[in-house]
Amino acid sequence: MQYELNCIGILTSGGDAPGMNAAIRATTRTAIFNGIKVKAIYRGYKGLISNEIKDFQTENVSNIIQRGGTILKTARSDEFRTPEGRKIAYENLQRHGMNALVVIGGDGTFTGARIFAQEYNIPIVGLPGTIDNDLCGTDTTIGYDTALNTIIDAVDKIRDTASSHERLFFIEVMGRDAGFLALNSAIASGAEATIIPERKTKVDQLKELIDNGFRKSKNSSIVIVAESDITGGANGLAERMRIEHPEYDVRVTILGHIQRGGSPTAYDRIIASRMGVAAIDALIDEQRSIMIGIVNNQIVHVPFTKAIKDDKPINESLVGVLQILSI
Repeated sequence: MQYELNCIGILTSGGDAPGMNAAIRATTRTAIFNGIKVKAIYRGYKGLISNEIKDFQTENVSNIIQRGGTILKTARSDEFRTPEGRKIAYENLQRHGMNALVVIGGDGTFTGARIFAQEYNIPIVGLPGTIDNDLCGTDTTIGYDTALNTIIDAVDKIRDTASSHERLFFIEVMGRDAGFLALNSAIASGAEATIIPERKTKVDQLKELIDNGFRKSKNSSIVIVAESDITGGANGLAERMRIEHPEYDVRVTILGHIQRGGSPTAYDRIIASRMGVAAIDALIDEQRSIMIGIVNNQIVHVPFTKAIKDDKPINESLVGVLQILSI
């Protein structure tokens, strides 16, 4: 072995996602199972710089698999973006005897990890924790399934009032500039349409909705919109609708941070547990600067550069499914 793996650090960074605690639990217990000490780093890279680090035992992760959020907390860190900040982080890492890291987060987390690993030759393995499902190299990310189910539950309730009042509802969901939550929640909730950033250059999605669907047969309608400057967001689309088609009674619901909360689904708990075990196995096998992913229900290793560089494509066939089923 090129390095002695006797103590790892675990942190969560970026936006929280349901299932992060399951990943923390699995990583901690797998390390301990293999005779490796565990240090918990609170508040992500910010905590690594400010030395918010404590020893973790197996009992520290008891009774957390069902909890949303992250027991390690999370925070943005502008200081970690600087060489000076990363130097302090590395000194704290050495002070606590950590010789590898497991980081749980999204593309920003992995970007920081890749730079940190290059500068100080630190073995780092990442777990994809983001409700957006926008990381390349994995079919799904920790938290995505739970967020999807939260959206569906909310949309089901909104449909009751939309139908009663013959209204057109624009419902905005998270995803930043990725339409995975919007597209799949639209299919699962029986929405009439979705407006996602990936299709912006191909078609006027709002005009398509009016011409092909809502105007012909619907007296109420649900449209799921991905939050994005590209789509204009639910408020922007609703305003355009009021100007171009004032005959419709338009309403907007922005689901917001409710999508990040709640107890993780069984699926998110299972993939987080599998990924946590795989992260330690990868470090033992001397892997570094990789993300643990799942493809066709099998664990895969994805280089950080691939996970964060490429735009994950939308499955175009799902757009067709939605169009067919919304007639």
